[in-house]
Amino acid sequence: MDGTTLGRTSLLCTLLLWAFQVCSGSLVVKVAPLVEVTKGGTAQLPCTYTGSKSSNTVVEWYIDDQDARIRVAFRSKTGEGKSDDNTRLTNRVSIGEDFTLTISPVEPSDELLFYCQVTDGPEDIEEAQSMVKVFCAPEKPELTKQSVQAISVGDTTSSEIGTCSAMNGHPVPRIIWVKNNEPLPEVKDKNEKTYMVHSVVKETSGLFTIKSTLFMQPTKADKDSQFHCIVEYSSPGNQIQEKKSDTTKINLNYPSEKATFFLLNTNAVKEGDNVDMKCETDGNPQPEFDFSKDGQSVPGQGGLLTLKSVKRTDSGNYKCTATDFDNLEADLTGVINLRVNYIDPVSVTPDQPQVVKLGDKVEWRCKTKASDVHTVQWKKGSEVLSQDGNLSIQEVTYDKAGEYVCVGAVPSVPGLTAQASVNLTVKGKPMIEDPAPGEVGKEGDTVTLKCSAYGSPAPQFTWKPSGKESVSLDGYKMVSTVTLPATADIMKNGVTCEVSNEHGTDSKVFPVSLKRAIHNSAEVLLSGNPVLKSADKQQGGSSGVVIAVVVCVLLLLLLVALIYFLNKKSKLPCSKKDKKEVATREVNNEIVVEMKTDKANEEAGLLNKKASMEQ
Repeated sequence: MDGTTLGRTSLLCTLLLWAFQVCSGSLVVKVAPLVEVTKGGTAQLPCTYTGSKSSNTVVEWYIDDQDARIRVAFRSKTGEGKSDDNTRLTNRVSIGEDFTLTISPVEPSDELLFYCQVTDGPEDIEEAQSMVKVFCAPEKPELTKQSVQAISVGDTTSSEIGTCSAMNGHPVPRIIWVKNNEPLPEVKDKNEKTYMVHSVVKETSGLFTIKSTLFMQPTKADKDSQFHCIVEYSSPGNQIQEKKSDTTKINLNYPSEKATFFLLNTNAVKEGDNVDMKCETDGNPQPEFDFSKDGQSVPGQGGLLTLKSVKRTDSGNYKCTATDFDNLEADLTGVINLRVNYIDPVSVTPDQPQVVKLGDKVEWRCKTKASDVHTVQWKKGSEVLSQDGNLSIQEVTYDKAGEYVCVGAVPSVPGLTAQASVNLTVKGKPMIEDPAPGEVGKEGDTVTLKCSAYGSPAPQFTWKPSGKESVSLDGYKMVSTVTLPATADIMKNGVTCEVSNEHGTDSKVFPVSLKRAIHNSAEVLLSGNPVLKSADKQQGGSSGVVIAVVVCVLLLLLLVALIYFLNKKSKLPCSKKDKKEVATREVNNEIVVEMKTDKANEEAGLLNKKASMEQ
């Protein structure tokens, strides 16, 4: 047989085989190779087939359970779907019209191979496999420290640092140890200085609890190290997620290499302060401490030296000495040079209260000493009177009486001050301040007057005429307050306040008057003419306004009379036509002046004016 014949024969066989397959209708089953679901969720496993020739095709779902294949659900093309009894999926599985297997709720034990078997007649049986993966996020990992006993640096064996546990995860999660935010390599060899011991427990629920214990031989550099653990776990979609535990530090013992001695007070130390000095080393635990001042032992408490209400004699060199038996060769000493700032009491010359006569001269001098540059000021109240310690008043007045304070201060030490005070008394005849007049609404009303006077000894007050009186002290002056009716005599002559003491007398008259009335105001109309209104009909003081109105009206009448007279004499360039235009208010390039008054007011004003002239 030649090559051409052989090729034709092969092609014919291939076509015949293809035609046989098409005509025979071979059965093909398709499923989802992988179905992922979280614990407690719903898993759906689809199953489809092609090439069926039978009218009663049966679809069955199976699982592998303890090396045996067990059916869990089935359905025929024309029948009703059913689930099998006494399987691990009983009451949680169903099969739909499209032969999809539904499992709800999903449990970790459902992570199995599922088989969809299609039977199309007694000899045509096909199946396909579907894998179910179940996921469950573990709880937050819990980190448990090692026992309370401290770990010593330099131990030749590894010590337990802590145990990390993560519960109820699926599939098995993974624990990673982290030190100072850097993951530690996973080491299981117990001969290494740092290693981990892992364990996994499968709970009855099918979930996993994983534990990991960290062992180390820490160094001194680990005294401040922060440790925590991370649990990594899988989730659907091939995702890796993680949860972190709380952080912890290890209780580490290590020898001291140096000591530090420092002052806890943040401000400069001054007499009367409490002083705290702290001594500590870079080791753990802290060793015993001894304190001394200029070679003399000073009692302390642990690493703290406290001095109560220090004096200037407490200044000096303080020394701290520590002894660590784990490192006897180390020099564990520290020194503080303590300086106690001070200021001496202020001395004033003369230091006795000063009593002088009005107009005399008075002088004081004050001084002090301090540990640093200081200032001296004389003050009266908040007013600074002198900056050099000398205070001189050439002519004493009553307002100079009172307390004067000399204040010494050290600017470089806040709060370090000292002060002394003296009192000045000014004697002389009394002097009344300028009187404040009184006002009343009308005659007979009650008026209150205040008479303020300086003087030493305190002056006696006499009011003429008298009334209800009270006396009070206002600073360095006496104040007498009197209340009495404003009679006609008082309205005319006022009230006299007299003061007197052994040095003389003084008196002042306090006038009493009526309160000012509210004056009339003028309004201007659109025409430009002013109209006056009365603002107070009850007061006689409105007569001035009436006079002003009368004068204005007279001036207006004179102006009208003048215009009329000139018009009669033909002095104004106005024709009869112009007059008509004025009368009819039709104005063309001319100015018309319109007067608007109240005739009744004008007549009343003229009558009042005539009556006053007759009087």
